[in-house]
Amino acid sequence: MKFNETPLKGAYTIDLEKKGDDRGFFARMFCANEFQELGLDFSVVQVNNSLSDLKGTLRGMHYQLEPYAESKIVRCIKGSLYDIILDLRKDSLTFGKWFGAELSEENRKMMFVPKGFAHGFITLRDGVEAIYFVTNFYNQEAERGVRWNDKRFGIEWPLEPKVLSEKDKLWPDFDPTIHLK
Repeated sequence: MKFNETPLKGAYTIDLEKKGDDRGFFARMFCANEFQELGLDFSVVQVNNSLSDLKGTLRGMHYQLEPYAESKIVRCIKGSLYDIILDLRKDSLTFGKWFGAELSEENRKMMFVPKGFAHGFITLRDGVEAIYFVTNFYNQEAERGVRWNDKRFGIEWPLEPKVLSEKDKLWPDFDPTIHLK
């Protein structure tokens, strides 16, 4: 695995290091030792799978409060999506900054999302499937969200969303007294 630092401290895109021959290739998607070498505590407790039928489906921007905060590894296994992470760590030098990258079945790139980040994506094709490896169990009471088009953050989505859940439409503008407590 090749870890590529993003402009947001502690967040990475991860490329597979493929070893191939005439049969195809082999690559590790996760190695605890490699995460530990970077000082990343990542113990998977849950693996989630999402399918979005239509191009322009937006999911996000989601996170969980402590003690249920989670780190994630996200990979698109079918189709293509634009993955966004948003730093909401109060004491971070990159608080309020975002980063995005295309994840697709072709590039096999993954996004490592640290605790304290909101996460979301928009599908770039019909029939997009993604998997998420997470370090904490989902807790409904700790779930929070930031509105996908909150002007405070200026996230530049590659296309206008066509499909959003009611919950994602109704997330409020960012307010630290609501979102970080």
